[in-house]
Amino acid sequence: MSYELNAVIGRFDVLRSQTAGIRETAVAPLRQRMGLVPVTTQLLGETAGLTDQDGAGPGRPSTVTSPAFEQTLSYWSRGGPIAYVEADFHGGDGYQTAAVWRNGAKAWGPAHTWDFTGPREDWPINAALALLDVVASSSERVSYHDLFLEVGLGWEQDMDGWQSAGQAARWAATYNEWHQEYLAKQERAARAVAEFEKFRRLPGVPVALDGKAIMGLLALPPGPLVGAATRYLQDLHLEHGPLSREEAVARLRAWAAEQDTGCRGR
Repeated sequence: MSYELNAVIGRFDVLRSQTAGIRETAVAPLRQRMGLVPVTTQLLGETAGLTDQDGAGPGRPSTVTSPAFEQTLSYWSRGGPIAYVEADFHGGDGYQTAAVWRNGAKAWGPAHTWDFTGPREDWPINAALALLDVVASSSERVSYHDLFLEVGLGWEQDMDGWQSAGQAARWAATYNEWHQEYLAKQERAARAVAEFEKFRRLPGVPVALDGKAIMGLLALPPGPLVGAATRYLQDLHLEHGPLSREEAVARLRAWAAEQDTGCRGR
């Protein structure tokens, strides 16, 4: 499995403002009000007159060592701290590079490593994210917090994915607008899962009435409501143990009376 990243990270709204007017450049939203700008050949050409190989050398990242692009990063950082990050992994082997700019000047880095045996907080990208005030979202005591994952850098695996994520968020004028829709989408997905779960028959759990008996009792045609009734009886079995047929009929009639489903019953 491979992973590729070459990007500028900072506050979403700051990056939106600084990259306005640069063709084909989009800011992909991350967690904690952060955003990510993929560093593409076109971005390098428009901001610094570079190709993506200018400044490259053995074991050195191609852009963070380019003075012209560093001038661009210095300018962008006047609106808020930003980090240039680079990662390239194939089959578990690879490297990370990161540097941070603040108030118009480089404040830290570049840090570069192939060795990931040390503490995760010292890995270049995690260290840079900490300087951008990215924090661990959980207060639980664990052996490590990986800010790389906390901020959402695992959402995509390559530059095409990040470019697509940025393009998909172009409609949002601000981070707040995007985040509200993001939360709403998560809620819709959770409701869809819960709705599906209501109709899913549990394998291996007995049910006091079969589908034919349920349809006859509630005057239902074949369909999802029969599945919901079956699941209701299975949940009762798990909670209270085996039900007699008489108890199952009484419980099911009471359940049907509470549903706004057109269950008429007999």
